[in-house]
Amino acid sequence: MRTIRRLIYGEIFVAVGFVLLAFLSLFYFFDFVDELTALGRRSRLEPELSYELRHALLYVALLIPSRIYELMPIAVLIGSVFVLARLAQGSEYTILRTSGLGPWRALRTLLGLGAIFVVLTFAIGDYLAPLSDRTAQLLKARFEGRISVGQTGAWLKERQTYSNFSVNVGAMTPRGELADIRIFEFDSHGFLVSTMQAKSGQIEADESWTLRNLVRREFDTAGLSAAHINRVEQESFRWPSSLSAEMVSVALLRPDRMRTTDLFAYIQHLDANNQTAQRYEIEFWRKVFYPLSCLVMVVLALPFAYLHFRSGALTGYVFGGVMIGISFFLLNNVFGYIGNLNQWRPWLAAASPALIYSFFSLGAFGWLVLRR
Repeated sequence: MRTIRRLIYGEIFVAVGFVLLAFLSLFYFFDFVDELTALGRRSRLEPELSYELRHALLYVALLIPSRIYELMPIAVLIGSVFVLARLAQGSEYTILRTSGLGPWRALRTLLGLGAIFVVLTFAIGDYLAPLSDRTAQLLKARFEGRISVGQTGAWLKERQTYSNFSVNVGAMTPRGELADIRIFEFDSHGFLVSTMQAKSGQIEADESWTLRNLVRREFDTAGLSAAHINRVEQESFRWPSSLSAEMVSVALLRPDRMRTTDLFAYIQHLDANNQTAQRYEIEFWRKVFYPLSCLVMVVLALPFAYLHFRSGALTGYVFGGVMIGISFFLLNNVFGYIGNLNQWRPWLAAASPALIYSFFSLGAFGWLVLRR
């Protein structure tokens, strides 16, 4: 079994590597073409610098770990289908079966291989990809001047003893400074008490924000006849807050590019402030279940080893594996949006594609391998 395992594992590792290389080359080309329009752009922070070809190549290269994380299950499926179908076509798998490689032993062997890919995918998606993606965004922000999301930036909520705050951060600079800050203070009854608007700010280590070029408006409603607005301008103001730089950066980054621990901490913060966390909970469970889809892919590829091939039929089966992988990728994204819109349980929305494909793969294994 050690020799058989070494043979199958080695062949599949090489095939998966070639498939990943092909996909990465294709996506690298597409990403590079998207960056061509930005060539020659002057940096807002350092006007003497311009966005050159080397910056575009480096930026696209930093996106590769995220691409590997996204493409790993598809590459595992295509590589496994190719290897097992080729072994079946050359009657090599028939020899392995007569040597003692029964269906259940073959399933355990491939599950062991899938577990290796699960660990590799989790390590890339939870450690390497977030770090490289953040580095890429900081590189791009060096020329664009800021990191932002959407049209209004990031919204956060801060609950303190006597007041509730809604905080809007328009953008974050590569140096970690905040820009276009708006803070709305509400009392315990939900009435607006004051607003603060600052052009820039900095999150300090002592659980406070330093706001610069601040305009503060206080709404005094002690009496209807005497109600008025106090307007104060300050060059610098210290605002105590437990919102850390990590929480702000998490809010400004795409949820699928975050670390699992960062997502979980941000979900806890949203729950503590009575904010909806459905989107982030779905992404959290997707990051938990997504590496496990490698196990589903190797089980889905196993029935191809028991098919009887004619000459030239290998290409058709590999194409079928490509279509199955693409359909899984699309279904995984669609279920995330559907679950968010219909308020499904986050773990169910994230696990449904893997459960559906596990059911079909085990069904195909039982019908084609065990019964026939």
